[in-house]
Amino acid sequence: MDATWMHWLRGYVTVALRGEAMERLVNEALADGLQLWSIRRTKDGGMSCNIVIRDFFRLRPLLKRTGCRVHVLSRMGLPFWQLRLRRRVFFGAGLVLFFIGMYLLSSLIWSIDVEGNDKLSEEQILQAAKSEGLYPFQWSFRLQDSSDLSKHLAQKLPGAAWIGVEKRGTHITIRIVESKTPDAKPLMNPRHLVASTDAVVTKVMAEAGRPVVKPNTKVKQGDVLISGLLGDETAGTAVVAKGDVKGLVWHEYDIVSPLTRTSKVYTGNKKIIWYGVAGGRALQVSGFGKIPYDMYERVVQEEKAAWRTLKLPFGRMKETIMEVKMQQQTITQEEAAAEGLQQARADLLAKVGPDAHIRAENILHQKTDNGKVYMKVFFEVEQSIVKERPLVQMQGD
Repeated sequence: MDATWMHWLRGYVTVALRGEAMERLVNEALADGLQLWSIRRTKDGGMSCNIVIRDFFRLRPLLKRTGCRVHVLSRMGLPFWQLRLRRRVFFGAGLVLFFIGMYLLSSLIWSIDVEGNDKLSEEQILQAAKSEGLYPFQWSFRLQDSSDLSKHLAQKLPGAAWIGVEKRGTHITIRIVESKTPDAKPLMNPRHLVASTDAVVTKVMAEAGRPVVKPNTKVKQGDVLISGLLGDETAGTAVVAKGDVKGLVWHEYDIVSPLTRTSKVYTGNKKIIWYGVAGGRALQVSGFGKIPYDMYERVVQEEKAAWRTLKLPFGRMKETIMEVKMQQQTITQEEAAAEGLQQARADLLAKVGPDAHIRAENILHQKTDNGKVYMKVFFEVEQSIVKERPLVQMQGD
């Protein structure tokens, strides 16, 4: 017979019986009204059975009369469950507090991101969100509905055409679509476009005004390229000349390039420092002591703790200190000259503009002295040669 729910409520034990008069013990127990069930022989020659707690204590006089012994194998039922619970009250309380803490942490807003803003500053958007009760460490159940938040934020930020608020776990994303307003065009007075330097014209592209020069024409600094006067002097119209004129311009460079190249190399030696991070502050927990390197670089990696999709406000940070050394390498004259030319080209294009093109380069002079290569180079560059000049100044000349 299996244990009933009444047995479980009262509590029962499974016992092992030993002795020569086990059958007599069982018969006398049943005759005295003790509740025994699941009586069976065991492999070692003994017997086992189940008995309720109240009747277990009534076995003592029967054990003395029959000379048998009893050993408790297991305890089952509500009284034993309550006893175990009382023993583990602190564990149970800690478990309850853990789940309460996790629920409270998952009910907070930990971070807010702003996307799509260009003209509106992030501080301005977050300030408007704070006025609506949306800010870090706010309870999520105290927030308004996402559609209501979007509507109220759009009213507070007139520069936004549309605002969306999306909540994912403890993270809020505010997406902004700003209103498109055409940029006000600056008012410009009538003007000429004149040559900024001596050159040979290669291309003329006039959007407004009258072209004065043609390709393959040599011009000097200050010559009019695109005139802002249309018509003759008596019935002319003054306009804002627009366009671009490209020409070949010559640049002379003195280049000095050393025959030694200095580079930074990593030695492979490194020191690792660990920090505990909480609330935006870091506390060093390992890697104490002075950094043993004269020259070094730092690499910092931060890892935030997470539970499922929940990002927690603490974690750890790893700082790697890597030793570096400056190494000098001797190079050939050809390599030094090539590096000098490359640096001169980059410097030249940075000065004349990204649309310029180097058409030719001539090395006029080259020599090596005191561990350096000296060169005089002549660059032929196709570049824009226009600059503005007000029409008033032209008429006054």
